[in-house]
Amino acid sequence: MKSDKRLKGEKVKENKKRANNEQKREPQPRLQINHKASEAASKGNTPYRKTPVRIIPLGGLNEIGKNFTVIECANDMFIIDCGLAFPDSEMLGVDIVIPDFTYVEQNKDKLRGIVLTHGHEDHIGGLPYFLKKVNVPVYGTKLTLGLVEGKLKEHGLLGDVKLNVVVPRQTVKLGCMAVEFLRVNHSIPDAVGMAVHTPAGVIIHTGDFKVDYTPIEGGIIDLARFAELGNRGVLALMSDSTNSERPGYTMSERKVGESFEKLFSRAEGKRIIIATFASNVHRIQQIVNSCVEHGRKMSVSGRSMVNVIGKGIELGYLKVPDGLLIDIDMVSRYTPEQVCIVTTGSQGEPMSALTRMAFNEHRNVSITPNDFIIISATPIPGNEKYVTRIVNELLRLGAEVIYEAMYDVHVSGHACQEEQKLILSLTKPKFFIPVHGEYKHLTKHAQSAMSVGIPEENIIIGANGRIIESDGVDMKIAGEVQAGNILVDGLGVGDVGAIVLRDRKHLAQDGIIIAIATIDRDSGIILAGPDIVSRGFVYVRESEELLEEAKSILTDTLQKCLDCNMREWNSIKTKLKEKLSDFIYTKTQRNPMILPIIMEVEM
Repeated sequence: MKSDKRLKGEKVKENKKRANNEQKREPQPRLQINHKASEAASKGNTPYRKTPVRIIPLGGLNEIGKNFTVIECANDMFIIDCGLAFPDSEMLGVDIVIPDFTYVEQNKDKLRGIVLTHGHEDHIGGLPYFLKKVNVPVYGTKLTLGLVEGKLKEHGLLGDVKLNVVVPRQTVKLGCMAVEFLRVNHSIPDAVGMAVHTPAGVIIHTGDFKVDYTPIEGGIIDLARFAELGNRGVLALMSDSTNSERPGYTMSERKVGESFEKLFSRAEGKRIIIATFASNVHRIQQIVNSCVEHGRKMSVSGRSMVNVIGKGIELGYLKVPDGLLIDIDMVSRYTPEQVCIVTTGSQGEPMSALTRMAFNEHRNVSITPNDFIIISATPIPGNEKYVTRIVNELLRLGAEVIYEAMYDVHVSGHACQEEQKLILSLTKPKFFIPVHGEYKHLTKHAQSAMSVGIPEENIIIGANGRIIESDGVDMKIAGEVQAGNILVDGLGVGDVGAIVLRDRKHLAQDGIIIAIATIDRDSGIILAGPDIVSRGFVYVRESEELLEEAKSILTDTLQKCLDCNMREWNSIKTKLKEKLSDFIYTKTQRNPMILPIIMEVEM
């Protein structure tokens, strides 16, 4: 019996021990470990919110040109580029369009400087207008600042603004942020992108770029540094979207040089005229090389072309042998096969040198069947009809005309889809912001970003004036600031607005009628008129009967007003305008601008 009790007791102890062991093995909810968080913590990746950085585009989004971006953090801000845009067909009489600087002016105490990506007008053209309001240091590469100097001189600012030359891989501190300049390839030398080091993380801005493995001058785009930054961690990438609709790769600029060689040989015995962008120094260098190879003198026509070539030679970006350049006034002294003329006007601009040649208005050059003309550019969207008009006129004069659709006489300075994907893949940004382009370009670039693994929710398509804010963890639209277009007309900046443009459009479409009458102040008797002056409405000599009827209606209306002792001149003018407008529309179905003028005199 004792042995049975002992065995039973040992069995109870064993069961208790087993139960205790099993209980120890049961999961303990309070001790559960979040393995993902643990892994993140072990790598030092625990997200925490940092001092926010704000990206505020005031130009360059949903449009071509007028590039102007503010980067702001804490009590510091700086500007990337300060460009202009050219007016569209609705902006009658306007010379250029610049960004609205109001937000920056209101925060000028925070502004630490302006950094420039390259020397094209859509990136530096607005600088003089901004610097007249807020004078801050400007940072850019040698050629970029060389072109800026010319602009500042025109506006009487040269010597008042501090210009700081930078080189690729150099870093400039701007308050709590630092800007590192990165070499990129573009259609103008000395182009750079930027890595902006902020408390919230690194923001890369490519500027205008392409990947050219055989550039005419300088090295290739600094892909190694882009990749190095990507491996360290990039908060956001802002990348050029201009060619985001084009698949593949952009051709090297050297392809144009090869085409020039073939065309120079083909044009033997003829005078060569080449129209291209004045700022495309690489292409001008290739034209110089072809002139040397084929024994031609080179002459330059067009103010901007003369200025850029002069600055390029001065700074060493253009290698032109002594004796190659001749003045445009000297062209007639040489036989056609001895000359090559480089000119502006590749976009069909109305006042450009090529346009004046096409319409026989150029002082030194008359187009003949012995001319071989190369238009070495692609029409900017909207300019196609102007370029076509010039080509037609040149052909009518008997010249042979070569343009991009026929030969490889132009390559873009902007990256196509595969190059855009390359930068995305190298930098591996957490967030992506497509820039520099119309809305269709931005959305297409966003699709390319998604194809290389950027989540759709991490892509922000911004708009001018919208604040994009990030604390290193999230990125969002955090409000809006004032943005828009400031129109420059002659010496007037901002004095042409919607009302003035509306009146100009009205005048352009329908013309104007001015009705003038003189009244005695005391008696209210009509002393003279109403007389009618018409411009842009009808040809007066063929419409005398219509205008006489109009005068009769004005006289009757004015007399009735005076007979009723109406002496409120604005009311009388309104009556005259209404009666004349109704009559004119009934007779002609037109709505000219009507401007009544009443002069009051004492007899």
